[in-house]
Amino acid sequence: MQGLELSKKYYENNKDVFAQKFPQIYGQMAFGLAGEGSECFGFDDEISKDHDFEPSFCIWIPEKIEQKYGAEIQKIYEALPKTLDTVTLKQNSAYGKNRRGVCSIEKFYRDKTGGEKGPKSLQDWLFVPEYTLAEAVNGEIFSDPSGKFTEIRESLLRGYPEDVRKKKIAARAAYMAQSGQYNYRRCLARGEMGAARLALDLFVSHTIQMIYLLNNRYCPYYKWIFRGMNRLSLLGELSEGLTALLCAPDSDENINVKMALIEQICGQVISELKKQGLSDESSDYLESHAFAVMQTIEDGNLKKMHVMAGIMA
Repeated sequence: MQGLELSKKYYENNKDVFAQKFPQIYGQMAFGLAGEGSECFGFDDEISKDHDFEPSFCIWIPEKIEQKYGAEIQKIYEALPKTLDTVTLKQNSAYGKNRRGVCSIEKFYRDKTGGEKGPKSLQDWLFVPEYTLAEAVNGEIFSDPSGKFTEIRESLLRGYPEDVRKKKIAARAAYMAQSGQYNYRRCLARGEMGAARLALDLFVSHTIQMIYLLNNRYCPYYKWIFRGMNRLSLLGELSEGLTALLCAPDSDENINVKMALIEQICGQVISELKKQGLSDESSDYLESHAFAVMQTIEDGNLKKMHVMAGIMA
């Protein structure tokens, strides 16, 4: 049983406790599982169960209600049975504490997006970490009678404002060109193997995040990005080639093969940029397409920014 399924079953077994104890505010309480942790993405497996794997769920309530009733609700939550289907908490990591139980709606979204209802401005959208946006919309909501928590979640699920998406795509394209199409081979030619490896790693990282942007999806935390690519409808199949770039040694006999693969991947990205009407450039070099995408941005402040600005993990 995966963590999300376990969480939902645990909630179903215990939801009546909260309806009985807090009838006056029960309609304002949202229950579910979302936020940090592989189980919220559905990526947990047998290896994940060595820590932070337990029957648990989240309770989100408006901040004013949390200030008045939060401690009492948390006390009831902590008094629930600790075992479900023989599953008990094995080990709580230093980062696993306070992920479940009571949290105000406003605090949850402030922590994940910088604002109580999501990022407030295009600048905020540009610089909030992509993986925390992914954490804001993962998992599942089991119950939300008032709809307050879900309304914010659904607005975030629509993805980036288009000008922000374009700005981030432009930056990723520029970095892909610089690291993969240009600097990787040059570093190898100089015998700077560490720099070459770093250039290749950066190319793969920026390419993956480009693919998420082309799907208008938030890129999750780095250790989950390959697994998450399997769920993407556009260019998700490139995960195999990107893995090959990382895993094959930088030997003389592999260099031409790797460079050909880099160009092939860039070509597929360029093709998708054109399909989405983001570039009409004919060049095979992604930097040209980065500037083409910049020209499609309508917001004056974003359009004036450096092409590589706006990159965060």
